Amino acid sequence: MTVENRVGAKVRQLRETRGMSLAQLAERSLCSAEILTQIEAGAMVPSLTPLMNISRALGIRLGTLIDDEPLDGPVVVKAKQSPGVIRFSGKDPSATQSNLDFYTLGAGKKDRHMEPFLIDVQPRKDREAPLSSHEGEEFIYVFSGQIEINYGQKTYQLEAGDSIYYDSIVPHDLHAKGATAHILAVVYAPF
Repeated sequence: MTVENRVGAKVRQLRETRGMSLAQLAERSLCSAEILTQIEAGAMVPSLTPLMNISRALGIRLGTLIDDEPLDGPVVVKAKQSPGVIRFSGKDPSATQSNLDFYTLGAGKKDRHMEPFLIDVQPRKDREAPLSSHEGEEFIYVFSGQIEINYGQKTYQLEAGDSIYYDSIVPHDLHAKGATAHILAVVYAPF
């Protein structure tokens, strides 16, 4: 089963376990019932902000939607291992492909507060995406390529070796400029 299908299956399972209708989850997560139906069917994995809203509405950590088995000890990802990829469809419900490939580095770590990811950011082919916001903080480090971050009313250009640390509650959007960029992102989301 792909990660995309596991996320949708987990959302459905958790929603049903809590006796929550699709309409109730839509209202609490600020996601449309149509998008939630697509997520539960494994047809799409939304961007990080809707996933965080869904996890909060279900009363779980974001990692619960991504993890398989929680571990009590440390999580070690060796260089020769390939962490599982999660392809987010983005903020556009009509998107048919991902421009963000997330490789989770903390999957399985029980009760974690941070979500570390390696991310391949593809250049955006469509129009500008809307800014999104959620509680927490984000740290971004650029390994290669160029990233543009729209943050509130400001725009930041980052190149290899640059980093940014910001409050996620401020509306923001991250995208590659030119070619594919490779970044480390650490997201803190209070539970």
